[in-house]
Amino acid sequence: MGFARACSVALVGVEGVVVEVQADLEPGVAAFALVGLPDKSLVESRDRVRAAVVNSGAEWPQKKLTVGLSPASVPKGGSGFDLAVACAVLGAAERIDPAAIADVVMIGELGLDGRVRPVRGVLPAVLAAAEAGYRHVVVPEQTAGEAALVPGVSVLGVRSLRQLIAVLGDEPVPDEPVADRSRPDTMLSGLMVPGAGIGTGLAPHAADGTGRPPDLSDVAGQGRARKALEVAAAGGHHLLLSGPPGAGKTMLAERLTAILPPLTRQESLEVTAVHSVAGILPPGEPLIGTAPYCAPHHSATMQSLVGGGNGLPRPGAVSLAHRGVLFLDEAPEFSVRALDALRQPLESGHVVVARAAGVVRLPARFLMVLAANPCPCGRHTLAGAGCECPPSLVRRYQSRLSGPLLDRVDLRVEVEPVGRADLMGNGGRGEPSAAVAARVAEARERAAARLTGTPWATNSEVPGHELRTRLVAAPGALMAAERDMERGILTARGLDRVLRVAWTVADLRAAERPDASDIAVALELRTGIQRGVPMRAGAS
Repeated sequence: MGFARACSVALVGVEGVVVEVQADLEPGVAAFALVGLPDKSLVESRDRVRAAVVNSGAEWPQKKLTVGLSPASVPKGGSGFDLAVACAVLGAAERIDPAAIADVVMIGELGLDGRVRPVRGVLPAVLAAAEAGYRHVVVPEQTAGEAALVPGVSVLGVRSLRQLIAVLGDEPVPDEPVADRSRPDTMLSGLMVPGAGIGTGLAPHAADGTGRPPDLSDVAGQGRARKALEVAAAGGHHLLLSGPPGAGKTMLAERLTAILPPLTRQESLEVTAVHSVAGILPPGEPLIGTAPYCAPHHSATMQSLVGGGNGLPRPGAVSLAHRGVLFLDEAPEFSVRALDALRQPLESGHVVVARAAGVVRLPARFLMVLAANPCPCGRHTLAGAGCECPPSLVRRYQSRLSGPLLDRVDLRVEVEPVGRADLMGNGGRGEPSAAVAARVAEARERAAARLTGTPWATNSEVPGHELRTRLVAAPGALMAAERDMERGILTARGLDRVLRVAWTVADLRAAERPDASDIAVALELRTGIQRGVPMRAGAS
């Protein structure tokens, strides 16, 4: 009777659970039983592991073999358990020392020839192993850089099961052929979900095809919208851009990520973990350092936005945009259920998706940008443009953005059509993204210094109670906001959001605290009512 155990990780959403893979050999008719709530792809690992072990030069035990995955109550799926199952079987057969693999976490898929293929979700799996106290991890060679991002963990990248057996047995490590660089590496196909590559709106691309990143200097005119974009980036405030077609709403949204600060180390790990699980992490780029950009089509379902799928939920668009920008172009064309499903993550910064297979908590702290036309034809606000939409259709179209959703949007800007002078002349060109990004970074540094010792990093995260008690505005600055609240223009949530925007405007001009002019700018950006204050982009 032989027994051995190794460890692997089961992913539940973007969180991992360490699984103990136990192999037991008993005298009897040769059979292979796999227990522990495996799914179809994991049940098929029996044939993959047997062929990989034999083709790696090891002898397959001709006994009754039982492999158990503990804890048995956690659903397990995917092919990432193959490497741990193979080593546990070889340990039970005494081909390798069982003590050498008892506390080693192994993640990887096995090919029939014994090669170790990469799988998705290596970073969150290694993070879970490190939190559980494991310090040695074996992963496929292609994902060793991703696993090495976790501090305090010794990572071994292997190319084949034959190499791993040699390392564990203290034998000479055989050389394995390297893939031909002139052809696409088929081993990397396991890291990408089909259809999740370039073209799905996961990054803004230059429209001219030059590959140059979109820059704010490309936008002609639109001083008010540029100011709102700068405020949104500095404080993490949600933004609604409304206006006729061709005014530049999409151009502005695509350039928002260029003025956002680089991600911190912790934020990069969070974003990389989500993208690794979703299968959109670019090969050769183990750590994402810039804010992501996700722009789903208006035909997207509620499940594709907030997360879902068969079995345990998968990350949706709000999670792919975590710590970045979620752009909903033609927002009224989205289904009402899909838009209203965004209300929870806008407030909490995460999504809790309940399915029959379990409940999953997915991160979703993003900056939302909505773009909307005034009516179905888009010409409702243009004088002499010939809009033929009846008033009832216009009201029904605009009401698709519900009041509770709009109440969570801090900035609402009417994007005016670009005039001939701005479009054809150089005078209408604004600052480049680098200049705006420098001011945004300085404003965020001031906010971070003010919020030191609190769980918040940006003004948009500060609760209203703190804004009314500890972080107070200048005396008399709130008179205009209080009048709007008495008239019913502002709700209680709206007043809190006006205060948050006012703090961001004050940070952009390096003020100690907001005054009446900052409150007026925040009120104009939220209500659209002219307040007689300058709305120039940049420090005033």
